[in-house]
Amino acid sequence: MILIVDDDYSVTASLGLLLKQKGFASVTATTPESALAEVARPDVQLVLQDMNFSRETTGAEGLALLRSIRAARPGLPVILITAWGSIQLAVEGMKAGAADFITKPWSNEQVHQAVRVALGLAASRGPDVPTGRPALDASYDLDGVIGQHPRFVETLELLMRVASTDASILISGDTGTGKEVLAAAVHRNSPRQRKPFIKVNLAAVPVGLFDSELFGHVRGAFTDALADRPGRIAAAQGGSILLDEIGDLDLACQVKLLRVLQDRSYEVLGTNRPQPFDVRVIAATNIDLEQAIREGTFREDLYYRINLIRVRVPSLAERASDVPLLAEHFLQRAAAAHARRGAAFEPGAGEWLAEQPWPGNIRQLEHVVERALLTGASGRIGVDDLRRTLAMDLGPGRDMPLPTVGSMTLPEIERAMILKALRHHEGNLSRTAESLGMSRPALYRRLEKYGIEA
Repeated sequence: MILIVDDDYSVTASLGLLLKQKGFASVTATTPESALAEVARPDVQLVLQDMNFSRETTGAEGLALLRSIRAARPGLPVILITAWGSIQLAVEGMKAGAADFITKPWSNEQVHQAVRVALGLAASRGPDVPTGRPALDASYDLDGVIGQHPRFVETLELLMRVASTDASILISGDTGTGKEVLAAAVHRNSPRQRKPFIKVNLAAVPVGLFDSELFGHVRGAFTDALADRPGRIAAAQGGSILLDEIGDLDLACQVKLLRVLQDRSYEVLGTNRPQPFDVRVIAATNIDLEQAIREGTFREDLYYRINLIRVRVPSLAERASDVPLLAEHFLQRAAAAHARRGAAFEPGAGEWLAEQPWPGNIRQLEHVVERALLTGASGRIGVDDLRRTLAMDLGPGRDMPLPTVGSMTLPEIERAMILKALRHHEGNLSRTAESLGMSRPALYRRLEKYGIEA
C-alpha cells in the first residue's frame, strides 16, 4: 500500500490512477494530521508526500511532516514531491531522511522509477541478504573482485544488497582502489546484466563536447556533424552507465546531467524530441564531494540525485591483508597474457608487498607485479625483484616523508605533488597525469587552479 499525501485532489487522483496501472494499491491523505493517522497502518509500505499544504510555499509543513513520519516509522521510505523551481526543498528533505524526490510536472516513468527503487531498497534491507565473503561468492558473480578484508567485504555486501534494485550508486575512494571493478560487479548482478555496461570518464570529456558525447547528435547539429552519432546514454539504454570522475564535471554540465536524471529523458543534440532514459546510474569519484559542495564546485541537488546509495572503497593501506591475494591474482593474469609459465612469488614476497604503503593503490600494485614479471630473469619473483621494480615505479624522492600535520593544507600538498611530478617527467603532461592518477583535462584544470605554468 502506498500513501499519497497532497491537498490537491487532481494530484492524488492522477497519482492513484498511475499507481493502479502499475499494479500498486494506494490510499490518500490531504492534511499532515490525516497522513500521520494513515502511516500507522502496517500495510503502508511507502509515502508519496507533497511539500506544501497551504498557501505557504516554504516547505516547512512538508519537512515537519517528514520528520514526524520518520519518528513514527523510521524504516518507512518517503518520496517527496516538489516543483523544479524549489528543488532546494527536496535537498533539505533528503538531508532529513527522505528516500528520493520527484519534481512537478512529473513524467509517469519518473514516478514509477522512484517508487520501484524505493520499494526495492526497503526490501533489500531484509535479514536474508548473504553476509561474509564465502556466502557472497556463493550467491553472486564476483569474478575478478579480490579481497577478504572485513572493510572491503562490508563494502561488497552493501553493493550486492542493492545490485538488484535500480538505485543510483555513488562509489567514492582514492584513485586506483577498484571502483570500476565494483561498478561492473553491480551491473553483472543486476536485472540489467544482459544489457550494456557503458563507462564514461567525465573528466576526459571537454565541456564543448559534453552534449554530443553523452546525448549524441544528428547530422548538421553543428559544423563538424557530418553524420548521426549516438551518444553514450543511447548505447547504455536498458543497461548501466558508469559516470567516472563525476567530481571533475563542469558546473554547466552538472545542470544538464541533473535534468536528465530527474526527468528520466534526454534530447539528442540537434533535435527537440525527448528520448526515454532507461539506464541505471553508477557514479564514481576520488574527491570529497561534500567539500566540493562547500567550495561551490559541485551542485548539492545533483549530489543527492546520484547519492541514493553511497559506498566508500577502502584504500589498499586500509586492507593490507588483501595485498598478497591481489598480487597473486595479478601475477597469474600477467603470466597468462605474456606466456610466462610457472610464474610464482618466492617465500616472503607477499609479506613484503603487504608492508608497502601503495599510494597508487591496486593499480600501482598491478603495474609493479607485471613489471617485475617482465623484467625478471625467471618467472620466480623475490623481494629483491619487487624492491627494484617498486623503486622504478616511484622514482627519485620516494623516501621523502609526508609534511608535518598542520604544516600544509590539502590544496598545498596537491600543488606540491603536481610540481614534483612535472619536474620528474620533465614537463610531459601525459606522463604527469598518468602518474598522478588523473586524466589530462583534469590535470589542465588543476594547473589553471593553482596557477602552474606547464
